[in-house]
Amino acid sequence: MKMMYGMLMALTPAVLWATYAFGPQALVRVLAGVIAAVAAEALFQKLTHQKITWKDGSAAVTGMLLGMAVSISTPWYAVSVSAIFGIIAGKQLLGGFGKNLFNPAMYGRLFYLFVFPDSILPWRMPFDLSTSATPLEVLRETGAPGGFALLDMFLGRIPGTIGEISTLALILGFSFLVYRKFVRWRIPAAAFSVVLVLALVAGHNPLFYFFAGSLMVAACFMATDPMSSPRFPKGQLLFGAGVGLIIMMMRWFGWQTPGAYEFTEGSTFAVLTMNLFVPTLNKKFKPAPKT
Repeated sequence: MKMMYGMLMALTPAVLWATYAFGPQALVRVLAGVIAAVAAEALFQKLTHQKITWKDGSAAVTGMLLGMAVSISTPWYAVSVSAIFGIIAGKQLLGGFGKNLFNPAMYGRLFYLFVFPDSILPWRMPFDLSTSATPLEVLRETGAPGGFALLDMFLGRIPGTIGEISTLALILGFSFLVYRKFVRWRIPAAAFSVVLVLALVAGHNPLFYFFAGSLMVAACFMATDPMSSPRFPKGQLLFGAGVGLIIMMMRWFGWQTPGAYEFTEGSTFAVLTMNLFVPTLNKKFKPAPKT
């Protein structure tokens, strides 16, 4: 329970910045995700005569992450429906907290991408809300990083989803999780290491890849979910490396359809794909019993 409430606190700086940059509509979408996720979990457990556990904070985290994964152009109901799907199909139907193979927030995000693929557009610039391409769209169009100053990308003065625009806010939140020992830090460390190496090999500035898109959210807050990530250090390193590799491959070579921003970003597919290997990684790297 402490970890989940710690996660909510860690995500708050990014939500506050988005609310300041985009206005109250950003907060509305986050709250739509949280309320829908909590209500869906409580109602499902009540109807199935289970212990109601929404107070542990896990459903609220799922809803918050989903609310952060959309743009201010996205209707609030799309966030709510996706949160309900993530909680029911990605968590409760699999046995509830601790028994889900996939990250529920990513499960809901995948649902959103296929059911509401165009609702994330148009992208809006912070403050003036003008229409603009994102840094990753510029990358795909030109073949090279550019279009935005790195400082603007770091601070959060770029278009993007509610929760991804400010790297600074996300680092502050993640630092809190590391300090409280609530997070498996090897996973983002391995993901960022792979991104660093691939960017350097391509002759690009690695900071662009760190600051653009949802790499920071995926690696630091979604891939580190203790219920759907490896338990042991070596497994965590391989898991994180896989997340970083898939994200970069999708950024460079991923397919694109109208409105399919996340298909070029790849964080959803990266985390869900690596979730499949968690049982194998846990079995492979389980320490031998002491004799």
